[in-house]
Amino acid sequence: MDRFLIRGGGELEGRVDVSGAKNAALPILAASLLSAEALELRNVPQLQDVRTMQRLLAGMGVQIQREGDWMRLQASDLFSVEAPYDLVKTMRASILVLGPLLGRFGEARVSLPGGCAIGQRPVDQHIKGLEAMGAEIRIEHGYLLARADRLRGARIVTDMVTVTGTENLLMAAVLAEGETLIENAAREPEVVDLARVLVAMGAHIQGIGSDQLRVEGVHALRGASHRIMPDRIEAGTLLCAAAACGGRIRITSALPASMDATLEKLREAGASLQTGEDWVELAMHERPLPVNLRTAPYPGFATDMQAQFMALNALADGTSIIHETIFENRFMHVQELNRLGANIQIEGNTAVVKGVRGLSGARVMATDLRASAALVIAGLVAEGETSVERIYHLDRGYEGMEGKLQQLGARVERVRA
Repeated sequence: MDRFLIRGGGELEGRVDVSGAKNAALPILAASLLSAEALELRNVPQLQDVRTMQRLLAGMGVQIQREGDWMRLQASDLFSVEAPYDLVKTMRASILVLGPLLGRFGEARVSLPGGCAIGQRPVDQHIKGLEAMGAEIRIEHGYLLARADRLRGARIVTDMVTVTGTENLLMAAVLAEGETLIENAAREPEVVDLARVLVAMGAHIQGIGSDQLRVEGVHALRGASHRIMPDRIEAGTLLCAAAACGGRIRITSALPASMDATLEKLREAGASLQTGEDWVELAMHERPLPVNLRTAPYPGFATDMQAQFMALNALADGTSIIHETIFENRFMHVQELNRLGANIQIEGNTAVVKGVRGLSGARVMATDLRASAALVIAGLVAEGETSVERIYHLDRGYEGMEGKLQQLGARVERVRA
């Protein structure tokens, strides 16, 4: 397996572009199932999860063309409505085909995702909402088997804020008969990006960006063109790296308006920030200040930025408290950060981070996508060499991360297995 070899020390300087958002691209790719006409996308990141979704859709009969960050998908002649276990087990977002398949074709056979390294992410809210719309769903041999002559509009109140649940129900509702009201809907920018694509395809959606989505179903959707939004998590990760290492960097092709909570916490840490419509500039020349965090659904602090800020807090001048409220197992990076010399203790869903003046390089192992980013940030600061193993986790969500860090002057290289 590939690994990163990082020689720590030195500030980051320069400019780098942010790629398209993985968490926006995946549901939008699934939305191609909703129309027989072509969906053309730009700014599609070249990531392992995106390639997995491509294989899943192609296996159903979606015709796909790709060149660089451009992609064209057309689901005019499907021959399968199954999402097989072999693909779903590698990417939980595969569940996003359930709503579109049921909405347009009236049936779906989707493997249950199973467990996850960062905790259980049940699909019961997806099932509850689709059943309220008239679907008959049963579980057989590890698969969700769903049928409906045509979904009907309904009032759906989810028990918790769920991003993929909101996206699945939204895609199902756009072709349902009558009006669907989704309450306690996720407000994440990636949900908004999906809703904009659906509107471009002819869907009738009100309340976009709020926690209440009202959808008037239509008989069919048309093709459309769309540019995937920038990845706010990648942007935040690069900014955290510069805040930890010191220096001045400019992030371009970004969307600062989607990053309010992250930018505010970076300011609390002592970073100087300037923003424009599509760029962020960060300058940091002092030891970071400790920042207390509590993860929460958008517009709160994103759980996907918790690990990166823990790496930053590990170097801070003081003690910080981090509360993880979204995923029960999302502190798996703590042990590896402590191997580099951090002083972090876990008490339930709370981490107490006592900042240290420096870290020292070592071999560490990534356990999930964002944990791998935290270890890379720590390695950039650590004295000596750090080897980050299992970076296939990183490749799931960061496009060419080593190249972008090299643009900023970091000494990092990919070592092929």
